[in-house]
Parts: sequence; structure tokens; C-alpha cells
Amino acid sequence: MELLHIILLVILLMNIFSFGVMFIDKKKAIDHDQRISEGMMFFLATILGSIGIYLGMFVFRHKNRKWYFLLGIPLLAIENFSFIYIIYHFLLKDIVI
Repeated sequence: MELLHIILLVILLMNIFSFGVMFIDKKKAIDHDQRISEGMMFFLATILGSIGIYLGMFVFRHKNRKWYFLLGIPLLAIENFSFIYIIYHFLLKDIVI
């Protein structure tokens, strides 16, 4: 498996995990159970899970009224895409696998 495929797989798994975290937190909110912190959600969004968090916000209607989620998660998505671009363009493009 090429290095690029491994990186894309990690990104996909991170977003699936982040999407699941939003589902679990929404379920815990409905059940009045102990919640997952907003800081953890932002951390997951920072480490390449922003698309999963963003999709979870609207699919589960969770955290979509908080201005810092509505502004912060798309900004972190831009950061994630920029990081992926830098990794691909400057590191992987020159490596022959």
C-alpha cells in the first residue's frame, strides 16, 4: 500500500471516529448522561477530524447553535485541507514509492 493511501485511510478513519463522537455526545445529551467535552471535539477536529465533526453537527443537530462551532469547525477544516496539501505537495510528491 502506498504511503498516500495510508494517509488517506487515517484521515477517513479519523473523520468516521469524530462523526461517531458527535453521535455519542448527542445521545448522552438526550439521556442527561455525562457528556464529551467541547474541547475534545475541537481537538478531534484539529487532528484531521473536522469534516466528521461538521457533518455530525448537522446530521444529529448537535452543537449547531454554538457560534464557536459554526465558525471554528469550518476554519479547522481549512487548516486540515491545508495540512494535507502541504504533506502531499512538499513531502510525498518528491518521494518515489
